[in-house]
Amino acid sequence: MSQAAVITVERPAPPRALSTDGEVIYAVGDIHGRYDLLKKALAQIAVDCGDEGLGEGGRRLPMLILLGDYIDRGPDSAKVLQALVWLKRRGEFALRLLKGNHEQALLAFLEDPEAHEDWLGYGGAETLASYGVTPPARGAGAPALGRARDALLDQMPASHLQLLEELEPMVLVGDYAFVHAGVRPDRPLAYQAENDLLWIRRGFIDASGPFERVIVHGHTWLSEQPQVTEHRIGLDTGAYATGVLTVARLDQEGMRLVQVRG
Repeated sequence: MSQAAVITVERPAPPRALSTDGEVIYAVGDIHGRYDLLKKALAQIAVDCGDEGLGEGGRRLPMLILLGDYIDRGPDSAKVLQALVWLKRRGEFALRLLKGNHEQALLAFLEDPEAHEDWLGYGGAETLASYGVTPPARGAGAPALGRARDALLDQMPASHLQLLEELEPMVLVGDYAFVHAGVRPDRPLAYQAENDLLWIRRGFIDASGPFERVIVHGHTWLSEQPQVTEHRIGLDTGAYATGVLTVARLDQEGMRLVQVRG
């Protein structure tokens, strides 16, 4: 990948070699409506795949895992979702799309806009605007919220809604578990509650580990630098605020971190 985009992060040596089951995995942090950064990240990934001939000559397709929070806060949520629909149709990656808490919040607003009006205050207004829908004023009431929901459904392609409804809560590959927010440390992965996978911070971020697998997650950002420890890899670097989107490449040799900037 372009040397201008590559960063190196020291990582504590794991207690054993980590397996990806032979997969080459690209994991992408929270995008939050930054279509410009998503385009740059995909371009970097494409160059890397081309350099190594991944997916060619009968070789296994590289795996692309996006960690959720594709929408809200940034200006181009609709374009981001359209890009994800395009990625699914192209079939150039083994694509896995995780659900984030912001996607959950959008779906809840579509179901009951009055009960989930708070979504508009933490990024939903920007998502409405990206579809050409004027967000209702705060406290506008049930009729205005219903009209906004109906207008969003009128403007949102069916493919976008289908994609949102099919997002996954967790992906397991080798010694890694990919989730949006994190896990409840005292529960096996098989018994995690979806609400924790999408929302957890306290109890996970401050846990020392080890966990059942190395957890690759987004959701919580502290700066434009990823959070890398022996037991978890946090790839959310606040793209909507910092202009930095982070990608981790994981394979049998280890991990490489790449950042693209707006």
